[in-house]
Amino acid sequence: MISIYLDDQRTPIEKPSPNSDWVIVRNYEAFVKVVEGVGLENIEVISFDHDLDRSATMHYLQHVKTHYEIDYSKIEEPTGLDAVKWLIAHSLNTGEPLPKCYVHSANPIGSGNMMGLINLYLKNCKRP
Repeated sequence: MISIYLDDQRTPIEKPSPNSDWVIVRNYEAFVKVVEGVGLENIEVISFDHDLDRSATMHYLQHVKTHYEIDYSKIEEPTGLDAVKWLIAHSLNTGEPLPKCYVHSANPIGSGNMMGLINLYLKNCKRP
């Protein structure tokens, strides 16, 4: 089993569990490649960051902190929300359940968007 840590800058300091080590991925493309490569059934935990590039971070600092909204057209690269959307579509297409998912993003609006989408999917699938 592996655990995936999606973040463009940070690195976790603790193991996710005694049975797993973190596989650190820095962008959306690497995230998709790892999930497809190992399969959802072999992933114990995924921890998501929202802002995965400089344009997302700058948008957060210059707009989101003061306006409490994200204009995704201003972000150049895929975000953690894009990774969550892909993960849910992948789960639907393969029939494999999602692993345990966490959000560690410092962007509160992006975090809420990701957690809301994950929770809605789990609720509709009648999973905890």
